[in-house]
Amino acid sequence: AVLAHVVASGAGFVEDLDESFKENRKDDIWLVDFYAPWCGHCKKLEPVWNEVGTEMRNMGSPVKVGKMDATSFSSIASEFGVRGYPTIKLLKGDLAYNYRGPRTKDDIIEFANRVAGPLIRPLPSQHMFEHVQKRHRVLFVYVGGESPLKEKYIEVASELIVYTYFFSASEDVLPEYVTLPELPAVMVFKDGTYFVYDEYEDGDLSSWINRERFQGYLHVDGFTLYELGDTGKLVAIAVIDDKNTSVEHTRLKSIIQEVARDYRDHFHRDFQFGHMDGNDYINSLLMDDLTIPTIVVLNTSNQQYFLPDRHIESTEDMVQFINNILDGTAEAQGGDGLLQRIKRIIYDAKSTIVSVFKSSPLLGCFLFGLPLGVISIMCYGICTADTEGEVFEHEGGAKKENGDRELTDEGSEEEQEEEKNGKYTELSDGELKQKDIMEKKKD
Repeated sequence: AVLAHVVASGAGFVEDLDESFKENRKDDIWLVDFYAPWCGHCKKLEPVWNEVGTEMRNMGSPVKVGKMDATSFSSIASEFGVRGYPTIKLLKGDLAYNYRGPRTKDDIIEFANRVAGPLIRPLPSQHMFEHVQKRHRVLFVYVGGESPLKEKYIEVASELIVYTYFFSASEDVLPEYVTLPELPAVMVFKDGTYFVYDEYEDGDLSSWINRERFQGYLHVDGFTLYELGDTGKLVAIAVIDDKNTSVEHTRLKSIIQEVARDYRDHFHRDFQFGHMDGNDYINSLLMDDLTIPTIVVLNTSNQQYFLPDRHIESTEDMVQFINNILDGTAEAQGGDGLLQRIKRIIYDAKSTIVSVFKSSPLLGCFLFGLPLGVISIMCYGICTADTEGEVFEHEGGAKKENGDRELTDEGSEEEQEEEKNGKYTELSDGELKQKDIMEKKKD
């Protein structure tokens, strides 16, 4: 009863939106869940969404939380670019920001607070800078006055605010260990240190920020791997079992961490490093069975992957493996060619069937056995019908041939009747002639 009350009260802070929302929304900032009533993921999100509504109301956030049935108001959902369910968007004035993070209460609220706030947040003091640095694992800071670099920084922030925070500060607010070659400058603070943007070495500011918005070493899951695809980097992963404390598992994880830390200047533009717990996801991705612990390097842009040709014993072995990938001597497997796509279709179909039978054998028999049975009956009926038709035609042809033969030998019944009538007519004429002759003799 208490749980039902909490859920009901949470739902009270989430507004059901209709067609009037299109005209009334611009005066407020809205966090909206576009859902479909039949969608299983939407139903799973519903209690989390109610918690989001309650938390945002309790903290006094200016963001209003709502939900809209995108199937009933499809025209409005289409205008906001809704293509799947559920879709979470923060609507701020004429702008709509897509949420692409994990569907947890804390992550959704953090996204809403970040995007609803100022695009560039000022850091007026060292105390504030230290406070922000403790709260955020990655933060970008612009240092300096008005400049073309600041205009570009603001432009990039409006695009990437959905992923990370953007700040501005004066030079005297920065920690004492920071040294800037020139002003203005853009910096990223992460991994216990900082890196300064260099247009000559790092290229476009937007691309640089997109690459640097992740820590150097990550705990990688399916969602993180999907996000890393936008960076254009290769992803070097130690596939291990987090619960296994054996030497081999911890050694491979340590090797990846050391390479990420000690060889950052060599590889950070091309590689992202991390570890993944378990091999289920990676097996489905590679369509292969990897024995853990192991190391794999993924190219998320073209679905290629690289496996070491020998056992990785040390950091030096891992560095050599990475250099082989960069110079093209390491063998690439997988890819997105035609054969791989066909293999993917077959693999996905097989995996679906196996998972259905494992979870519910009766349901699997019904879903796959019934259609196969119907198809088998139809095929049997078609084959049987063709066979009987051939027999009938054969027998009919034989009868026709016999009939033709009888007509040729004896003629039809009508012809036989006509022949009898003909004979009768001839005999009758003869008898009449004979009678006339006899009558003449008497005379």
